[in-house]
Amino acid sequence: MSGGSEQASVVDEQVSIADSADVPRHGRLPRHDAARAYLKLAASVVAVLAVSAGSVAAFAVIDLVGSVKPPVELESEEMLEGVPDIGAMEGGLSFILVGSDKRPDDGAFGDPEEESAVLNDVTMLLHISQDHSHVEVVSFPRDLVVEVPECTDPENPEGEPLPAMSGVKLNTVLSHGGLGCVGTTVEQLTGVQIPLGGIVEFYGVAALSEAVGGVEVCLAEPVVDEYSGLNLDAGRHSISGMEALAFLRSRHGVGDGSDLGRISNQQTFLASLMRTLQSEGTLGDPVKLYSIAKAVLSNMTLSTALQDPTRLVAIARMMQDVDLSKVAFVQYPTVYTEDFASVEPSESAAIVNAALQADRPVQFDPNAIAGAEFGTVEDPTAPPPAEEAPASEAPTDPPAEAGAPPEPLPGDVTGQTAAEVRCASANEG
Repeated sequence: MSGGSEQASVVDEQVSIADSADVPRHGRLPRHDAARAYLKLAASVVAVLAVSAGSVAAFAVIDLVGSVKPPVELESEEMLEGVPDIGAMEGGLSFILVGSDKRPDDGAFGDPEEESAVLNDVTMLLHISQDHSHVEVVSFPRDLVVEVPECTDPENPEGEPLPAMSGVKLNTVLSHGGLGCVGTTVEQLTGVQIPLGGIVEFYGVAALSEAVGGVEVCLAEPVVDEYSGLNLDAGRHSISGMEALAFLRSRHGVGDGSDLGRISNQQTFLASLMRTLQSEGTLGDPVKLYSIAKAVLSNMTLSTALQDPTRLVAIARMMQDVDLSKVAFVQYPTVYTEDFASVEPSESAAIVNAALQADRPVQFDPNAIAGAEFGTVEDPTAPPPAEEAPASEAPTDPPAEAGAPPEPLPGDVTGQTAAEVRCASANEG
């Protein structure tokens, strides 16, 4: 898919996961007037304009403000009351991130005939530790069977709550009760309070990959996926736009063909994205910073507390100095149900939950990592090996000096750190 008109820039398309008419379907509109958040936003714009030396900067700020989408409200936002708006936030924070598309028209590279509802095909919990020394990003399988608590009805916030549900797939919760319901469901599953959240359309990831100038992925074997159109040779590739979207959505061409395999590929992509964001020059380049902000604001619906731009800056500062080896992408441990139609939490899930609740960094089992089959590739265009952190070394890194010792994870808990570079294998099934 490299090149071609189909890979035209998506940064400026401003594809939103929901216009104002759709927002009630995806979360609870604030009970209180949203004017306070927008007044703060306006005040921030005025401050930037006051110190801007040129009209280009002024235009950029106004343009970004125009990209902000109407917010949704989460049940646990009250825990942020009184949090200062200047500098990095003190203490830890948890954030629910939902990836969704609106099938069938917007279901790019998925199985558009499989579902017609708005699904949370990607559900991730981002946890920043109290001392900001480590970050965990936990991915939950779309077919995970969960218990859904009572949720506020996004179409009638002041009315009767939506009833609790039992034994449903996680990816159906967004259409049932919006982002707030996904948040409370994951809260109940993990025991972690989640005050912040956002919904991103898959096109938003494509836009972000373009904004950073491409994300490098590694393939151990050539990949040809007729469902997504993904066609890449073995080796390292810098992918962006629709090609990046195809890589993230592909189940048939990369990995073992399962949703669990797709999660592994998504984690590999996100780890590379983290390395790109922390690389020299990326966050110091005003043009790239503007493009990144534009991609995020144009393609995400954020919870109410995140409509304050100073809070967004504070959260970014929480993560800016985290060692990449302390950013762990964890696949929530599951086992197949008896009919093999879905998955359910395994016994190891309780260990992951306990680590999150106790604010302890996680440590992958070195033996499990060494025994796993990750592809390798010789690529003459690749950067020198010294610039990479081998996967076998990451689990043995010493824990952060400030904070709790790492929680050793069982061998069936898979994942990687942001410092690791892995190569995806083609699906030969």
